[in-house]
Amino acid sequence: MEKTKLNKFIQKYNLGGNVNSVKWTAGTNQLKTSFVTPDKSLLGTVVADNVKFEDADMGVYQTDQLQKLLNVLDNDVDLSLTRAGDRAVSLKVKNGSVSVDYVLSDLSVIPDPPALKRLPDFQTQVKLDENFIDTFIKGKSALADVDMFTFVNDTDGNLNAVIGYSSTNTNRVTIPVETTKNGLTEPVTFNANLFKEMLVANKECKSAVLEVSNEGLAKVNFKIDDYDSTYFIVAMSDVD
Repeated sequence: MEKTKLNKFIQKYNLGGNVNSVKWTAGTNQLKTSFVTPDKSLLGTVVADNVKFEDADMGVYQTDQLQKLLNVLDNDVDLSLTRAGDRAVSLKVKNGSVSVDYVLSDLSVIPDPPALKRLPDFQTQVKLDENFIDTFIKGKSALADVDMFTFVNDTDGNLNAVIGYSSTNTNRVTIPVETTKNGLTEPVTFNANLFKEMLVANKECKSAVLEVSNEGLAKVNFKIDDYDSTYFIVAMSDVD
């Protein structure tokens, strides 16, 4: 398989280093994972189709170490597992005569994402197109020390995404957004760092829809080539 395909799968859950420990599940020509950030403010699933690999559950405790090992190899790689009984204990990735071995962890040390027993109603739908994705990434980079962004209606009832929103005078970036439905009743604030990394990992997406609930949860699904990624983002406490 191509190493770039494996790297894209990793990038979509690793989110710039924010998610390091996950369980990979391979089977039926798929590679998938479910994950949660350490602060439990973002959780999701990533599925990569057309991945030919033996059926297995693999504990990847240090994704950052695996990424460094993959950097040793050229693009065309073969994957295989070393097992102890029914348990996968190491992953071998080989390119020609060069190979790397990554020690897999016991699945019991990998945090399980919490189950979403009930999804709220999503009153607002925001279009995420190439322009919004590019503008948000640039805006967050310009305000590197700002940790939050807020969806808020302006005086004309139009929805904006504001990086650095506050009732006081602050540096901020205001991005008008296109909605198919706008039922936002109060400003709702999310982690700008995680949101940016999510957009970076899926920036080749031409169009997606972000659903926002007044109860403080957002959901977005990206479908790009062989990848299907869904993210749930929990709102942060109100800003000043």
